Amino acid sequence: MKVIEYRMGELFSGPGGIAYGAMQAEIQKSGKRYKIKHCWATDYDNDACNTYRASIPDAKESSVICEDIRKLNTKILPSIDGFSFGFPCNDFSNVGEKKGFHGTFGPLYSYGVNVLNEKKPKFFLAENVHGLISSNEGKAFEKILSELKSAGNGYNITAHLYKFEEYGVPQIRHRIIVIGIDKTLEKIFRVPSPITKHDFITCKQAICEPPIPLNAANNELTKQSAVVVERLRHIKPGENAWNSNLPDSLKLNVKGAKLSQIYKRLDPNKPAYTITGSGGGGTHVYHWEEPRALTNRERARLQTFPDSYIFQGSKESVRKQIGMAVPPKASMLIFSSILKTLAGIPYDYIEPSWGYL
Repeated sequence: MKVIEYRMGELFSGPGGIAYGAMQAEIQKSGKRYKIKHCWATDYDNDACNTYRASIPDAKESSVICEDIRKLNTKILPSIDGFSFGFPCNDFSNVGEKKGFHGTFGPLYSYGVNVLNEKKPKFFLAENVHGLISSNEGKAFEKILSELKSAGNGYNITAHLYKFEEYGVPQIRHRIIVIGIDKTLEKIFRVPSPITKHDFITCKQAICEPPIPLNAANNELTKQSAVVVERLRHIKPGENAWNSNLPDSLKLNVKGAKLSQIYKRLDPNKPAYTITGSGGGGTHVYHWEEPRALTNRERARLQTFPDSYIFQGSKESVRKQIGMAVPPKASMLIFSSILKTLAGIPYDYIEPSWGYL
């Protein structure tokens, strides 16, 4: 069988959530097998780069460049057929100051545009948080889409707000995914139809079926203080530190915003709430039954990483990597649809959030 491989490059690659899903995507048509192959990736986080090298097929020391994108000469990177970049979302997030283009991370999308102009790949995937829509009264998103559309040879753009819980991910996680197909190919990407819209996978199913092996990597328990353990005992599944019936001695002395995820326990009958990569005490995601934070391996399951996917670095570094990643299962489904688009294979689809650009 003839194999048609699309070599993929990646900016802001993190621990490899997008890449792992992309490499799992594979389709066949008329005696041909279509797949995606790692070519190069770059990120500034050393632990994430080590995780990527250890987990992504064909990734090597030389093909995963650990460097600040603002200092990297992307022109010397090999040519590619596909490109992905989940550009840092800190300045577009709904949590925080929402600085948009005026923040440290907001302008970093432009490095992805530069790669599109330099390499002119056949397709690309760009990912960011829901908060990008409202940044600068929507003008930021409009500007980014315009630049992506006109990059390279020009791209047919499909932008959609994906609710990953509707795509087999046991977690409420909403992300903007922009797919571009080179205009010269005369093809348009269609948003694949949800597969679990009316039958979500619960957090309990994800964590317990099957049970996590006792010797699984990244499965260390977090040391909980006696106060935290006692507080959690008073919080029911699905509740948090603000809407539960806590004794005065266990209430939080916090002024200002009351984030709903502070000491929030999972509801075993629903998908998890959004797994994040940073935050202080009370944001680690809490077990529905046991009075404790989840382990990193449990968090990785909610992000659909297999137990064989071993994250490198300290416990806090691993927590950050997992929380910042794109769930591989969602990535696989989207890249499978990209391959079907390129191969001319029809599939069920829905209309995109922002139409076709």
